[in-house]
Amino acid sequence: MILAAIAFVVLIVLRVPIGFVMLGSSMAYFSVNPMMASIVAQRMGSSMESFPLLAIPLFVVAGCAMARGGIAEKLYSFAESLVGHWKGGLAQIAVLNSVFMGAMSGSANADAAIDARTIVPVMRRRGYSNAYGSVISAASSLIAPIMPPSIALIVYGLLTDTSIGRLFMGGVVPAIIIAIALMLTVRWTAVRRNYAPSREERASMGEIARSGWIASWALAMPVMLLLGLRVGWFTPTELGAVAALYAFLVGVFIYRGISWRDTYDLLRESAHTTASVMFIVAAAAVFSLILSLEQIPQMLIGALLAISENKYVVLLVINLLLLVLGTVFEGLALVVILGPLLIQVANALGIDPVHLGVVLVFNTAIGSLTPPVGTVMFTVCSITRCSIEDFTKEFLPYLAVLIGVLLLLTFVPPLVTFLPDLMF
Repeated sequence: MILAAIAFVVLIVLRVPIGFVMLGSSMAYFSVNPMMASIVAQRMGSSMESFPLLAIPLFVVAGCAMARGGIAEKLYSFAESLVGHWKGGLAQIAVLNSVFMGAMSGSANADAAIDARTIVPVMRRRGYSNAYGSVISAASSLIAPIMPPSIALIVYGLLTDTSIGRLFMGGVVPAIIIAIALMLTVRWTAVRRNYAPSREERASMGEIARSGWIASWALAMPVMLLLGLRVGWFTPTELGAVAALYAFLVGVFIYRGISWRDTYDLLRESAHTTASVMFIVAAAAVFSLILSLEQIPQMLIGALLAISENKYVVLLVINLLLLVLGTVFEGLALVVILGPLLIQVANALGIDPVHLGVVLVFNTAIGSLTPPVGTVMFTVCSITRCSIEDFTKEFLPYLAVLIGVLLLLTFVPPLVTFLPDLMF
């Protein structure tokens, strides 16, 4: 185990991608026993033999089709008709647009990239600072990993044997709370800086109805997702196939944002995203085997219970630990590594696995916005050409609000578990 730990630390210091870090340290562990070397390949292969795991590439295709198919523009127009007259109108639109896009993309990076390319340039032309627009794009993208069809929640559900349908439902109310908190923060900062609305007057009901009708094909997807799961028409995997086909057909025939020539590029982009996620999952399967052989879960449970047997105290300690680790590790990697460990702590303390999953995913999502290894932060800043220093200074009020929401979700479990218990 010492050899594996040394390999893990060295590869992290060398900034090797996290999937290769886990695989490399696992190979170092098994290298001392050549008879067990074949376990690495066997474990990686067997971890991919999962029907629910098919939901990941299917939802990735759906998200790419939504982003390319002209759907983002229709949702932007609808969001503007709803909140464009508020103080800081463009920033409010960005947050509301992320609610709509988050229910389709399932990825913070995808949502942040769309906003950084479409909304931030408009914000700069309207007098907003580049750093402020970048922060709004990044902060609002955290809604996507919580809203169904969140890729992180799918991975957590597979690794911990938690119902993905319940996880999807558990993310709806927290996503709405995050959106409301961000919109209130936008209003506070917009009033202080005198950021004007994006439109002079409130949109009429007729205008809202027209823009809503135009965007209805896009808005129908999250409704179809939630209704299909509730009624039992689809499993999450089957729903991924329906969502991918629906998003592609709407992009080609309704909004005409995708041509048949774009199909190859769309599938290639989806394949690249899927491959990176699946490789992390496969490498984590081998790494988790090492943790089990070394009885790390039992040691972790013992250490946390030594602190306190109060589940809320333990959850607070876990949150603090994850917030620190999130500044160094990529969010999905933390979910993959720590999910199977923390679920055993949750079972020992009577913590609902859906509650733990939503808190874990949101916590690691916050880490994706913080230096030095904030993947969403780097995605946005690379597109908008915003310096990390300017981004960090502008982000501090939003970081405080997001941590406040995290603590609220941690200590008031019904905010997460109410809807799954009601629907299922």
